[in-house]
Amino acid sequence: MSSPSLRAVAVSGRGLVAPDAPVLTADDEGFTRGRAAFETMRVYGGRPFRLQQHLTRLAMSAERIGLEEPDTSEVEGLATMALEHAGLADAVLRLYWTPGSPGGEHRAIALVSTIPEWIEEARGRGQRLVSLVHQRRSASWLLPATKSTSYAVSMAAEAEAKKRGADDAVFVDADGIVLEGPVTNIWWREGDTLLTPSLEVGILAGETRAALLELTAAEGRRVEQGIYPLARLFGADEVFTSSSVRELMPVVEIDGHAFEIGLAAEALQDSLRRAALG
Repeated sequence: MSSPSLRAVAVSGRGLVAPDAPVLTADDEGFTRGRAAFETMRVYGGRPFRLQQHLTRLAMSAERIGLEEPDTSEVEGLATMALEHAGLADAVLRLYWTPGSPGGEHRAIALVSTIPEWIEEARGRGQRLVSLVHQRRSASWLLPATKSTSYAVSMAAEAEAKKRGADDAVFVDADGIVLEGPVTNIWWREGDTLLTPSLEVGILAGETRAALLELTAAEGRRVEQGIYPLARLFGADEVFTSSSVRELMPVVEIDGHAFEIGLAAEALQDSLRRAALG
């Protein structure tokens, strides 16, 4: 049985299929080894935000994982097909590129789902985070900036955060350097300056992160990217996370350190929505 939030599925070589129809073989390496690339984006007014950038990153992830290069025009066509069939103005679009069975053919899959209902409620109250130690993925063999379906660690981090009474996690390396969240990039404000970890520390180059950097530059906001210890984050005036589906999410606590919901996250959330709908 498919998830009730899943509204449309399109598969290369088959087109639209029923949401509960099987689309992978049992020995597909995307399933057996987590060796597949994927992208997730939010859809505004029927249009996927930064679709071309997501398709470019899908191809980059495929190359790093060692997969054949996807035909991005075909993947885009599947996305369009699924979105038209779903008929949702606002939705979540997920694109997958999987190698199939050993020696078999690669396959592209597009999924369209409804936006999770919990997001707006969480945005209103802000989220509580805990810091968890995670390896810094700066070495190339650790696949930095790669979106793969090997997602067990991220899911375990979210589960650990909830076990500790929090909503989500923020990763730090063994030296206490701030990295990212399981599915988010992290930001904070010190006075009039916004700070976010640099890509040098091996974090994912999030597309919402990239959009925010463009928006802040256009609005004349001061932004610093660097290598920061967790103690620096604790002294912030305001903290928030960014991701494609959750957009900007205020943070009200990290490891017991409290923060007020600030105006920067609200203003940037509005700017992001305007850019997506423009």
